[in-house]
Amino acid sequence: MSFFNSIGRSMTRAPRGGPKRSPTPTGALSPTEQGPPSGAPTSPVSANGTSKPLFLCSPFVEAALVKGNFKPIVMLPKYVEVNEWVASNIFDFYQNINMFYGVIAEFCTPELCPTMSAGPNLNYTWINQDRKSVNLPAPTYIDFVMTWIQNLLDDETVFPTKAGRDFPQSFPATIKHVYRQLLRVFAHIYHAHYHQILHLRSEPHFNSLFAHFLAFGREYELLDVKDVKGAPNAPTSIGPLWERWKEMGILEG
Repeated sequence: MSFFNSIGRSMTRAPRGGPKRSPTPTGALSPTEQGPPSGAPTSPVSANGTSKPLFLCSPFVEAALVKGNFKPIVMLPKYVEVNEWVASNIFDFYQNINMFYGVIAEFCTPELCPTMSAGPNLNYTWINQDRKSVNLPAPTYIDFVMTWIQNLLDDETVFPTKAGRDFPQSFPATIKHVYRQLLRVFAHIYHAHYHQILHLRSEPHFNSLFAHFLAFGREYELLDVKDVKGAPNAPTSIGPLWERWKEMGILEG
């Protein structure tokens, strides 16, 4: 279902504290030849000598608060305007991933995560004010992303909260950009910090949040599969999780 021709009016939200920044992420992919950062989880080795991330291993891959397919959860409720539905869900995803990251942020440092890694050979880069692609430490990248999204949420011209005020025509394109950046935050946490999620016994919550995020993104055409999987020479660590959850019937293709 697409919301590209829809018009909405309002949503309710709460402010997020913290400093405000105003960089605009473009998020070019920058494949690298280096190995995984020191913050990456230890991958178990199977009987045939291959290894896979912890989040693909049983019972962690099955851990969830919601059982079954996520499609019914993301369907547009009756009498709810689609832009308002998308906007309110974006706010919820942002708030939840922000809280999860806050819990593990002390383990995501420039020393442990010198790049915004999402796979053994994949780093996300930032487009700076000079339009140059630069590597940033993961905590800096994520801080830029979260602050940029918060500034959008606070902007009445982008996320209107007053009755009678419409969403702008650029809203769909903006939301796709927001979605891509939030996906990268998820990808980094899965790649580099899932063992800390396990230590907190929060994997059912985190898996359900991510599955909900993926299902919603596909339902409303906010998420490209290529962003989930990455490039052939620089795949994301979460691509196999996407495929595994489709096999399990949690997600649709």
